[in-house]
Amino acid sequence: MGQFKQHAFIARSVGMTCIALGFVIGMYGLDHPDSVWLRTALGLLTTGMAAQGYALYCSIRRFREHNRSSQQ
Repeated sequence: MGQFKQHAFIARSVGMTCIALGFVIGMYGLDHPDSVWLRTALGLLTTGMAAQGYALYCSIRRFREHNRSSQQ
């Protein structure tokens, strides 16, 4: 059961970092729309959202396993 907790923690950390970097780089990318920074920012935002989704999945799975083990 600790495995899902650790995976969720790592995914949340990566997700928050990617989203924060995506917004910061995106602000620079909006000032220079012809540069590669805007596409990089969008990629970081997408990666961050995917990591947050995986963290939610791990949390739900951990919660369900906890409920199953407490019912038995």
